[in-house]
Amino acid sequence: MRTAEIRERWLTFFEENGHTVVPSASVISDDPSILFNIAGMVQFIPYLSGREPAPFARATSVQKCVRTQDIEEVGKTTRHGTFFQMNGNFSFGDYFKADAIRFAWQLLTRAESEGGLAFDPDRLWATVHHDDAETVDLWLEQTSIPRERIQFRGSDDNFWHTGQPGPGGYCSEIYYDRGPGYGVEGGPVADEDRYIEIWNLVFMEFELSAVRSKTDFDIKGDLPAKNIDTGMGLERVAFLKQGVENMYEIDEVFPVIEAASRLSGRAYGADGDDDVRMRVVADHVRSALVIIGDGVRPGNEGRGYILRRLLRRAVRAMRLLGVTEPVVPHLLPVSMEAMKASYPELEADFDRISRVAYAEETAFLRTLESGTQLLAGAVDRVGTGGAIAGDIAFALHDTHGFPIDLTLEMASEHGVTVDEEGFRSLMQEQRDRARADARAKKGGAADLSAYSQLLDDGASEFVGYDALSADARVRGLVSDGGAVDRAAVGDTVDLVLDVTPFYAESGGQRADQGLIRGDGFLARVLDVQAPVKGLPAHRVEVLDGEIAPGADVFAEVDSAHRFAAAQAHSATHLVHSALRTVLGPHAVQAGSLNQPGYMRFDYAFPDALTPAMRAEIEDAANIAVRDDFDVSYEYLPLDEAKRSGALALFGEKYPSVVRVVDIGGPFSRELCGGTHVARTAQVGPISLLSEASVGSGTRRVEAAVGLDAFRGLARERTILQSLSEMLKVPGTDVPERVSSLLGRLKEAERTIAELGRARVLAAAADAVANTRDIGGVRFSATELGDVADAGDVRSFVTDVRNRIDADAVVVAAVGTVGGKPSVVVAADEGAQSRGLRAGDLVKRACTELGGGGGGKPDLAQGGGQDAARIPQALDAVATAIAEA
Repeated sequence: MRTAEIRERWLTFFEENGHTVVPSASVISDDPSILFNIAGMVQFIPYLSGREPAPFARATSVQKCVRTQDIEEVGKTTRHGTFFQMNGNFSFGDYFKADAIRFAWQLLTRAESEGGLAFDPDRLWATVHHDDAETVDLWLEQTSIPRERIQFRGSDDNFWHTGQPGPGGYCSEIYYDRGPGYGVEGGPVADEDRYIEIWNLVFMEFELSAVRSKTDFDIKGDLPAKNIDTGMGLERVAFLKQGVENMYEIDEVFPVIEAASRLSGRAYGADGDDDVRMRVVADHVRSALVIIGDGVRPGNEGRGYILRRLLRRAVRAMRLLGVTEPVVPHLLPVSMEAMKASYPELEADFDRISRVAYAEETAFLRTLESGTQLLAGAVDRVGTGGAIAGDIAFALHDTHGFPIDLTLEMASEHGVTVDEEGFRSLMQEQRDRARADARAKKGGAADLSAYSQLLDDGASEFVGYDALSADARVRGLVSDGGAVDRAAVGDTVDLVLDVTPFYAESGGQRADQGLIRGDGFLARVLDVQAPVKGLPAHRVEVLDGEIAPGADVFAEVDSAHRFAAAQAHSATHLVHSALRTVLGPHAVQAGSLNQPGYMRFDYAFPDALTPAMRAEIEDAANIAVRDDFDVSYEYLPLDEAKRSGALALFGEKYPSVVRVVDIGGPFSRELCGGTHVARTAQVGPISLLSEASVGSGTRRVEAAVGLDAFRGLARERTILQSLSEMLKVPGTDVPERVSSLLGRLKEAERTIAELGRARVLAAAADAVANTRDIGGVRFSATELGDVADAGDVRSFVTDVRNRIDADAVVVAAVGTVGGKPSVVVAADEGAQSRGLRAGDLVKRACTELGGGGGGKPDLAQGGGQDAARIPQALDAVATAIAEA
């Protein structure tokens, strides 16, 4: 039974049993403390927690999920996968334990011909919480499972809560017995490899007042409405139904393993290490496909970093399988073909997805080259048999994306080891910082109870599209996450109104500013955010008097600030349209920022803009300003809005009814909740300031807007006039004149450098003539003075070594580059046979200079800080020769 068929049977069964089929939410989490959705119930949390009324009594979904905390275990066990799908059925105060158990048993055991999954009922087991005898009775009442196949477990396994005060409840898990060939008898409590968990039924019935750990919490009482949240792992059920050994061998994953096997020429199943690598490739390529499909792009932090790590681990695993050429173009289409039955949008959007993934691999292959050079340098410094420092291995991992096993493999090829303990210590420090940051973010994001309580009385009404002021009432004040009953002069608090004209920061547009006045008090609005959906919180500084909940106020937006922000937001739409006109439809939005006088726009495109492209884009946007297009908006159902041609941001979660902003009919039409000017002429001039890369396959343009653009152009005119006067040429000739001067300057610099090199090489004759004998070794030591770079010193030393005719030769020279000494030592074969190695000798010299160095036995270099000790450095080399 194919995975897509299991998925369809699930949705059909629950739809026939009164559940509303809810499409999977984006894999991107709405919770700022969580990068990706990690469970099927995430999109239903507002309904399960009671923060928002559920629009349906029963729901079912198949949710896309990503978990990366066990990424190092991927491929090694049957339990760990990065991307997975969670089938769920939910009840919001409707049915409870009995129906949840009945539904599960019916779907699992019903014949395939009747729409079921046809699991053998004699191989199914259940676990319940040891305090939940009621559920045992319900299992016996609702199903044919015998009492001996129901086992009790503790809170660690069979109690669910969020980790915070709020809803919680007992769980009942369903396991499938794979048979004696997979482990010992005795049920799930005896062996969870033989007995595989396939379904977890969560009965939310308690309100927890305190949660100290997974198993230590206080139950305040019963919830006013009891809910059901269940989850069936789709991949687990698929590998059981398909008769394969693990989730990597199901129909949606295994084709990539087969492709990796063909590319590498290594058979799957022939070598344990190779099998793990192929499973890593299959998992990570599939995960990257889905993550990019939902709008994430590779980057250096957050979701972008996770995506980058997944793609690079896949490329690295293929390298360890012996494949060094680009592999993603061979693997990603295979994954898409395997997944399109479940997610047709992956095929429809594959051109964009593949561009992002292929560009990331290309970028990694470049960093792989630079990282290899760093590693080679480290190998040269430590020499054969040495150990690369942990901080070098960490830099290779953190900066160049080298996993430690790749560093270990490459180091081994060069006959050196790696300080793994030092590397892991640095990695642990990084993990500790990340955990502390995550805890801080989670705590900040989770402390929403004061806002949630205010939302219980209804959402705040936003009237700011049509008005810049409004009479309102203070619904509540929040400070440090808790409700307060007053705010006095000098206090900064979050103020919630029943009606507001203030725009809360969203969609890249910065929040409004302004004033809130009341009887005897005045407050300045510094920022507006929406900590919970539908509830703008005004961060205010109290300037006069005292504010309390229930007070009547007059809220007034700073009109100049709002107008300038609206100019920038409308300019962003114009630039977006201009980009798509000039570059093509693939230049889609990847993020934006709009604030008074300035706009920033990120878009998907693999190459830098040429000057001609940049001029054409700027021209197209300003022509739209000149044409004075009408700016209008309407509210439409989401599907209808998309059919009408409105552009949506990839990965953004939209409501069922959306606001469509239309500029000039066909010129620009986008889903947008921001504020805009009434006509494009009000935007004023748009001046592109810069264009640059901000990540693999993502570019960014910045522009000044309106009066700021005019002022910027005026400043440039003043600069041009000054240059014209200094160079004594007309303004139109300034570029040519500056180019000529730069050419002459570069020629002069080349001449100076050549003279310097000639002086250095001329000193070679003196160095050859002035060698001295130290225990049968001819030694030449030279202080070169200022040189252009360390390469001059290196050339000098090798030239002198080749000129000296002796059985054993050591040459040392020190030049000064930018005020700092650079030392190079060369030793011929005769000197090396006497135990004199250039790498050891240069370290002695660098110690005197307050620095370090190393290299190969025949040639090594280093540097230091104290140029005054160059004579002592050369003497140290002579002393080392004498000691040898």
